[in-house]
Amino acid sequence: MAETAGNSKLEGVAEAAQSLKGGQAPGRGLPPVHLWNPAHSGEIDIVIGRDGGWRHEGAPIGREAMVRLFSTILRKDPDGIWLVTPAEKLRITVEDAPFVAVRVDQAAGEAGQPVLRFVTNVGDEVEAGPDHAIRVETDASGEPRPYLHVRRGLEALIARPVFYELVELAVERDGRLGVESHGAWFELGPATAA
Repeated sequence: MAETAGNSKLEGVAEAAQSLKGGQAPGRGLPPVHLWNPAHSGEIDIVIGRDGGWRHEGAPIGREAMVRLFSTILRKDPDGIWLVTPAEKLRITVEDAPFVAVRVDQAAGEAGQPVLRFVTNVGDEVEAGPDHAIRVETDASGEPRPYLHVRRGLEALIARPVFYELVELAVERDGRLGVESHGAWFELGPATAA
C-alpha cells in the first residue's frame, strides 16, 4: 500500500515525539511542550473523539504506543489543542476532552486524608486535589459531564462508570454531594439527584 502524504506527516510527528524522550521534564516524564514556540505551525487531520479514541484522516489510530506518545506532546493554547515539538506545532480537533478517566481508586494519604487516584485512557495517573480539580458541568439534557484536570489546561472526561464510583464514595454537605481528595472538596451535584 502506498504511503499517503497524511500518513507521512503522522509518522514524521511520531518520530519527532519519540526523539524527545531524552529531554523530558522532571517528575512526570513529559516533554516541556509549554516551553516550545516553534516557528512552523499547521494542522493535521487528527481527531480525538468524545470516547477518547484517536483518528487520523477518519481511520482509528490503532497503535496504542503512538497514541500514548502523541498524548505526551499535547498542549492547550487559547486557539486550540496542538501536537507540539521544538520544530513544529500542529492543531488537532478534540470533540470534548483530550483524555478519558477510565479508573479511580481511593486511598489514604497523609494523616489519613482521602486521595482519589485516576488513570486515563492513555495511562496518565492523576491524583485529584488542589492542582487537579474535578468539575461537573450539566449538558442540555441535564446529564452531568464530569471532568478532571490532568495537566496545563488539558482535561479528562470522567467515564460514566467512574463517575458512578465517585457518587458511591460521595458524602453530603449542605444538600450537595461531593468527594474529597488531598484536602480539596469537589461537588458532584445536588444530593437529591443521587
